[in-house]
Amino acid sequence: MRLATRLWLLGALVPMVGILLTLTLAGELFEAWLARSVDRGLLAQAAVESVSLLDGPGGQPHLHMLSSPLEHDVRPFAPVAEVFSPEGQRLVSYPSTEEGAHGPAPAPHPPGEPPRFETVRDVEGERWRQLTLGIRAPAGGVYTLRLSASLAQQDSAVRAFHAVTLAVAALLGVVLFGLQTWQARWLAGRLNQLRGLIGRLREGELPAGAKEGRGGDEVSEVEGALREASARLHEAREGQEQLIARAAHELRTPLALMRTSLDLALWKERDAQSLREALEETRREVERLSALAGNLLDLASFGRGGWEVRAGDLREVVEDAAAAARAEAEGRGVWMTVEGPEPAPCTFHAASVRQAVDNLLSNALRYAPKGTEISVRLEREGARWRLSVRDQGPGIPAEHRESVFRPFHRVEPKGGGTGLGLAVVQEVAKRHGGRAWVADTQGPGAEVVLELPVEGPGTSTVAA
Repeated sequence: MRLATRLWLLGALVPMVGILLTLTLAGELFEAWLARSVDRGLLAQAAVESVSLLDGPGGQPHLHMLSSPLEHDVRPFAPVAEVFSPEGQRLVSYPSTEEGAHGPAPAPHPPGEPPRFETVRDVEGERWRQLTLGIRAPAGGVYTLRLSASLAQQDSAVRAFHAVTLAVAALLGVVLFGLQTWQARWLAGRLNQLRGLIGRLREGELPAGAKEGRGGDEVSEVEGALREASARLHEAREGQEQLIARAAHELRTPLALMRTSLDLALWKERDAQSLREALEETRREVERLSALAGNLLDLASFGRGGWEVRAGDLREVVEDAAAAARAEAEGRGVWMTVEGPEPAPCTFHAASVRQAVDNLLSNALRYAPKGTEISVRLEREGARWRLSVRDQGPGIPAEHRESVFRPFHRVEPKGGGTGLGLAVVQEVAKRHGGRAWVADTQGPGAEVVLELPVEGPGTSTVAA
């Protein structure tokens, strides 16, 4: 079903049907209320006439309306009154003219019984409401009093009520139809914009900037969310393209060195020592390629779905990483210390945190001078664990403290490493709802901090 049809149906037709049903019911209730008012008027008049109907001269029946000083004033709306003898003969009527007589004599009505009400039509089709009441005479016999009230005014009022309400309903229907038509066109235009935006996204066209939606309504919120998502996808795609380009460059360099070393080894006969040096150089480049590929895989894996985090001991993970790095540290003449509470309960993804700690230690070992110390400190601050790794090397200049966490960024262009270690640390921190940064330090060296929420991802907001 088209949107315009749905809006016309639910926003105009269904409300109009409800309004018409309500007005019909209101008309029926209004007509019933008028009829009850007429019955009450007839009953009040009958109560007055029946009390002294037979107290005239000689005990003859008479109607008080005939001698009322207000008779002329009430004649336009007063009911027709008739008195019938026990034999069914009309004795007196009001109005007193013959035209006032209304219909044949009624059937006798037992005295003491409730009045009988009925609705009849005259020869001209006009409706009348009649009350019939039996009155026992003191001398014997039952006289019948009949009061007849015209329903012409009530019928006219009901017709006017229906005419006015139907006119108002028709006007309201036209207004509703117009409003729903305008709303349908407006909403269809907005949705067509969203459909066009979704179509461009489907074809891979990602708008570079996110525009604010118009109107401040739910459609605007959806449009804004789509544009924001497209902007983020655009940024992510640009970042991915840059990452791929830089990764290709980083991969090309060790491959070129390996090829050159192998070509030189195969170009002419060389002694065993030269071949060994070529193989060792090739092995170093293979290790560099392996580390680079591993870090690239780590970065790629962080964007796939959610992690399964579990409660564990963060101190145990730090101790294991430090133990694995101590052999290399001893070979470099560097000693390593670990400080912090035992245990350190935390909800985290153990494998990724271990990879981040390994990268922090590897980065510190790369720059730590011989005979110095690498200190690893784990401490709790409120709802967060703060892991810091400090070395006594040349340190990280202030202008590089944010950019070192970008992929392939190196403080020294010809320095070792893949340029991805700290990028992995930053990504692990983000996935856990934490952060990573280079702390300000006094004296030589650099201190890199990894901060994680104690209760796991999504439970702690860390100020940037």
